[in-house]
Amino acid sequence: MSASPVIERGTTASRIAGIGVAVIIVLLAIAPQFLSVGSVDRMTALFIYVILAAMWNALAGFGGLVSVGQQVFFGLGAYFAIRLANAGLNPFLALFVSAVIVGAVSWPISFFMLRLKNGEFAIGMWVIAALTHLLVNLDRLIQGETGTSLISLNVYDASTRRVTIYWLALASMTALLAILFGLLRGSTGAAIRAIRDNEDAAASVGVRVTGTKRLLFVLAAFGIGVAGALWLATAITFQPKTYFNVQWTAYMIFMVLVGGIGTFEGAILGALLFFLIETWFGGTGVWYLIGLGATALVFSLFLPRGLWGTLEERFGWRLLSVGYRVKLPTTTSNPTSEIVAPAQTKTHREKA
Repeated sequence: MSASPVIERGTTASRIAGIGVAVIIVLLAIAPQFLSVGSVDRMTALFIYVILAAMWNALAGFGGLVSVGQQVFFGLGAYFAIRLANAGLNPFLALFVSAVIVGAVSWPISFFMLRLKNGEFAIGMWVIAALTHLLVNLDRLIQGETGTSLISLNVYDASTRRVTIYWLALASMTALLAILFGLLRGSTGAAIRAIRDNEDAAASVGVRVTGTKRLLFVLAAFGIGVAGALWLATAITFQPKTYFNVQWTAYMIFMVLVGGIGTFEGAILGALLFFLIETWFGGTGVWYLIGLGATALVFSLFLPRGLWGTLEERFGWRLLSVGYRVKLPTTTSNPTSEIVAPAQTKTHREKA
């Protein structure tokens, strides 16, 4: 009698990984008691990088919406925080209210941006970012490219402020990753991947294509808005040309491509690699940027699925699974074999 195909989601490795993630988060929460001032600042930056990578990966890697203009939401997150704090709102509360406003602003933007496809969408988002940059420069509070500062944070002791921002960044990263993980594991996640693979086929089986894409678009905008506001809290100063710079989207793309586009773990790994490269070589000036470009080129040529995508394909590693894996029966000597296919093809290892 032939064996039936086996469909699995959670594995022993993924359950152990879940426990490991919880332990790591607890250790990170108490880490400021043992870290130096500089290390606390650097770890805060790492948490922000993880948020940026995860949000861009959700949009492009899982949703197929490749954007080169996500810096618009990064800049708006910082800008609205400045505006709210200037109006008298507690600066720490302003960081998250600003992200909510960014999400709200992204909703009407999605109504006409999601009409665009592929390259048109990517360039359209860049145009939106450039126009928003110009509009922010017109605000008298910002003083054009001169910028301003989140001076209300200065009323707090430097040590207290630093640790509070660290915890806020850690909590934000954890919450956003948990939300994204839950979304991708459910029916909405299956719909997102179906839309990425073939919109027409997804619509033919009842998937609400536009509504699902809009949900992902707004979530990514909100998350990147949180990152922008947190970056402002660490830097204090706000200059539009810095926050609306396309380099932020370039960093997101780099982290996701190197880590593994379309994999949940890949974005986190890519953020960690980018953080290490920046920490070790960030002071080398233009050579640092050349190195980033060369690294991205090498990965595109020889590891197109990124580090985690390659490891997953070769060894079948699945730690934070957001889909299903199908194992088909084969011969008696080898009872089951795993379906192995690139993450970006229409036949996935993790089935929608």
